[in-house]
Amino acid sequence: MQTVTKADLAKILADDLDCKNTQAKQAVDVLFETLADAIIHGERIEIRGFGSWEVKKTNARPRARNPRTGAEVYVPARRKVRFKPGKILRNALSRPLEEQPGGGDQSPPPPQAPPTQI
Repeated sequence: MQTVTKADLAKILADDLDCKNTQAKQAVDVLFETLADAIIHGERIEIRGFGSWEVKKTNARPRARNPRTGAEVYVPARRKVRFKPGKILRNALSRPLEEQPGGGDQSPPPPQAPPTQI
């Protein structure tokens, strides 16, 4: 699985729009800054067909447990971001892996046990 970075997105944008890499990088930076600011201020972001982001509030958990020590800890209420994929993205991801581009099992097959002799 390959990671796509902001630099990769800027290069793709520059190639598609036939503009300078610095302009494309600036456009990508402005886009992500705008998205981040909207999320920080609790606004919902929707990109039709791709998905939506929204801020959800979590309740405080006064009796949570630390899994390492088993001690009870207090977890305060906080906000978290939820991404909900849009219909086009959801449909593309719901297909079997063999049908998806870059899908399928890329890992080697598991080792097989040697045959037993009777």
